[in-house]
Amino acid sequence: MKTPASLDFGHPPETIEFWKRLVREALSLSPPTPFYLFSALPIAERIAELDAALVAAGFKSKIQNLKSPLGFQHFLSCKTQPVAPLLRWWREQGSNIEVVSEFELRAALAEGFTPENILVNGPAKHHWLPNFSLRGLSVNFDSPAELAKLLPLAKKLNWCGGVRVLTGEEFDSENPPFPTQFGFSPDEAVTALKKLLRAKVRTETVHFHLRTNVSSVAVYERAIAEVAAICRAAKFGPLHLDIGGGIPVRNVLSRGGKVYDGEFGLRSFAQMLRQSAKLFPGLREIWLENGRWLSTGSGALVVKILDVKERRGVRQLICDGGRTMNALTSLWEQHKIMAVPERSGAAALTVVHGPTCMAFDQLARMPLPRSLKAGNHLIWLDAGAYHIPWETRFSHGHAAVVWHDERGLRLVRERQSFEDFWGAWK
Repeated sequence: MKTPASLDFGHPPETIEFWKRLVREALSLSPPTPFYLFSALPIAERIAELDAALVAAGFKSKIQNLKSPLGFQHFLSCKTQPVAPLLRWWREQGSNIEVVSEFELRAALAEGFTPENILVNGPAKHHWLPNFSLRGLSVNFDSPAELAKLLPLAKKLNWCGGVRVLTGEEFDSENPPFPTQFGFSPDEAVTALKKLLRAKVRTETVHFHLRTNVSSVAVYERAIAEVAAICRAAKFGPLHLDIGGGIPVRNVLSRGGKVYDGEFGLRSFAQMLRQSAKLFPGLREIWLENGRWLSTGSGALVVKILDVKERRGVRQLICDGGRTMNALTSLWEQHKIMAVPERSGAAALTVVHGPTCMAFDQLARMPLPRSLKAGNHLIWLDAGAYHIPWETRFSHGHAAVVWHDERGLRLVRERQSFEDFWGAWK
């Protein structure tokens, strides 16, 4: 792992001040720690930044009403941050949502999304999607068995159908020689598209999703070219090219100190999309489902130091939240940590631990001020993506959640009580 003293997370000063102020205001509400603090404002900023890059590359702007024939749509990745106030805020923006499970579909409907505004992805959905008789859904089919089961329903309910393709650029990140389990192989995709067209199902979309933190624009470009060849083989002209998510996150480092987005630029990404769209005659829209890139910077985890130990040249902070319960991503990522109240002075190599009985429970290892003491709070930034889905109840309940948007701050989820923690057992 890179020497901790050399870590540079790259947050702009205004971002640091934003979170310091927001956490101080949140602490005034006296939520029990640990708690998550999520804000809609960084998400809005990310969307505006990507929109500007796309419009500059020649895509149609909904606001400026440019005459370009090619537009784009953002879909909220529900699985990345399944927080009810976020879904409500996103719906108020007039945007669409992407779901990959029965619970997520139910959540989207409960928060007021209409079927026409919902995109259904994910594997093996033929085992639960027939339970819903929803007209006008967008559904990307994932396998031959799924297509066989859902095709009659797609025709009956006038779904906007699509096919997910497993491109050669998609692989298991932990074992690169192996493919992931998602989508149709290229030959299967051609067969599936022909089958949908023969059945006269409203087939409008071709889809792929590479992985998280795609390292370069060239990876997308190669995948799109492969998908275009599949569409030509099937004699299919999609109206929508759904490229999933995968834009790499900012201000987060790998455990080895790597900057995830060091070789990725939004402007070159947008220009590549505009150029690659020419491979699909008649294409109307690019669909984007960026979850981690969109929401990582929209959250923070706030924990309190409970105890301090020193041994073998290392200072150890025992906190009431940590990796095991609240931040699984700390296993492979390093995030910036700040203190409330602010602490200065000489630094010491410090390990931030959670309260569980596992040595695994290490939120961070980096130089932190020696003046930190029990009772102080720590802010672990960039905790907006996948923290709620991967939260555990290891000896403790789920954390409280504070939400922030244009209307201000409010506590939107209480810390789990013992009755809720234990009362589910029969």
